[in-house]
Amino acid sequence: MVTEEVCRRFLVLPMRVFDGRVFVATANPLDAEAIAALTERCSRIGLLSAAPSEISRVLDSVYNALSSADVHIQAFELGDDSGPAEEDGGGLAVDENAPVVQVVNRIITQGVRSRASDIHIECHEREVRVRYRIDGALSDAIKLPIKMGMPIASRIKVLADLNIVERRRPQDGQFSLKVDGRPIDVRTSVVATLHGEKVVLRLLDKTRSLISLNDLGMPSALIDDYLRIVRAPLGMLLCTGPTGSGKTTTLYATLTEVNDPSRNVITIEDPVEYQFDGINQMQVSESGGITFADGLRGTLRQDPDVILVGEIRDVDTARIATQAALTGHFVLSSLHAVDAVAAVHRFIDMGIEPFLVASAISGVVGQRLLRRICSSCRAPFEPSADQISAVLKQTKSVPEVWSRGQGCAVCNGTGFRGMVGVYELLQISDPMRELIVAKAQHHLMQELAVEEGMRTMQQEAFQLVVDGVTTVEEVLRAVYAPTVDIGQNRPVLALGAGPKGLPKSRSELRAAAAAGADGDAVAAESTDASDEPLAMPAAESSNGSLAESDSDLDATVEVTA
Repeated sequence: MVTEEVCRRFLVLPMRVFDGRVFVATANPLDAEAIAALTERCSRIGLLSAAPSEISRVLDSVYNALSSADVHIQAFELGDDSGPAEEDGGGLAVDENAPVVQVVNRIITQGVRSRASDIHIECHEREVRVRYRIDGALSDAIKLPIKMGMPIASRIKVLADLNIVERRRPQDGQFSLKVDGRPIDVRTSVVATLHGEKVVLRLLDKTRSLISLNDLGMPSALIDDYLRIVRAPLGMLLCTGPTGSGKTTTLYATLTEVNDPSRNVITIEDPVEYQFDGINQMQVSESGGITFADGLRGTLRQDPDVILVGEIRDVDTARIATQAALTGHFVLSSLHAVDAVAAVHRFIDMGIEPFLVASAISGVVGQRLLRRICSSCRAPFEPSADQISAVLKQTKSVPEVWSRGQGCAVCNGTGFRGMVGVYELLQISDPMRELIVAKAQHHLMQELAVEEGMRTMQQEAFQLVVDGVTTVEEVLRAVYAPTVDIGQNRPVLALGAGPKGLPKSRSELRAAAAAGADGDAVAAESTDASDEPLAMPAAESSNGSLAESDSDLDATVEVTA
């Protein structure tokens, strides 16, 4: 009998029995130890060669860790007497053999095997719902009895060394475990909801290999411009996008390009997700009183050449990072904004003077992640007129064959498997600096960037539709904000004049410059007869993103399923 442990240890998969032999797919037909283990269990074997990724995928689908959870759920229900254990879940949460512990182990194990980035455990009125975020979308994994909600939350609090008695205030923590021999870091967030506590686990695989810039999906021309910016001795490069858009992955890929023995490279992260040889990495702990701003101040006294700031969350960090970029250092960081141009506005909204922003920032990368069409259930279809029109507004061609996923076991019925990045690179030229200093509207800066050669995320995303990588619906879901007019490709709130005191067209900027205006109060009339009233851009929020603080305590468990 070939067990799951043997299959995963040697990366083998029994396929069929024929003529008295057990035929086994293997990633390494020359592995003598694997052959000996298989022969011991099956006597006569036949070997078939297969890709390691395919074997792993099938093993994960065959050996679903949640399939054995029912036994432990039943054991919990039989042993539950609604007594003191239910009040705090303490005893159930500590006993490693308790049904609740086994269920939590299987939830995490299957989450890792399913490539989930996050696990959501939610208490509702009659049940506990567990969902996995895979390729950016949530899907149901398992539903549990509502009585398991409190013990499950307590178990996770024990792992993260949180207060299991505190059930009103939000708590954040971190712990480590091993799944199928792979070390996994888990960031934990617990908040109180109407029917119990909601737990979210962010899974960070420490064994994942670093992705190079070429592997990110950036066009070759964009990579050339990008490398020209990051190899400069000073300045600032920002990666911008919503949560889960791959900003950290891009920053880490950039570190591999600047990691040189002749440079002192220091990172300030929350948390450190990947350890680099030759790079000094600092982990901030807001619960311990060490913020990004504090770490950045200390780093500037360490003679740095390159500084990576995991995220600019507040005005203090933004101001110190700007000063660092202006005083001979190269700064890499991320920022939450809808696109590359909006990131510049976000800096100004934080209170950084426009002339400092224009001088400090060298470039901004806007990015999103799109789901790929599943190759296992890909099928052609006839597009609608709206789909054809949406593609033609951004590209000059349409797909030769329109495809989409039908939904299958491989993609969990979604029609998508895997993700691909789309990027835009805003390079800060001298004309762009003039617009920044003048606090020009979003669409004016966007138009200038396009004139100077920038391809927008929308253009890149729809090109992936033409190439058959993704779908129109996926592009509209991931790339376009609700306030974006697809036809004009810019944020719109209302037609008419722009905000008082801001230039409404580039001709007004020219008139203001001629009049000696400093950009803070532009009152010049438009001198270009062709200028039309321009759309007012959607307001950029000046609020910082919700900080994700992690405990520096690290509990280690071994998960088995």
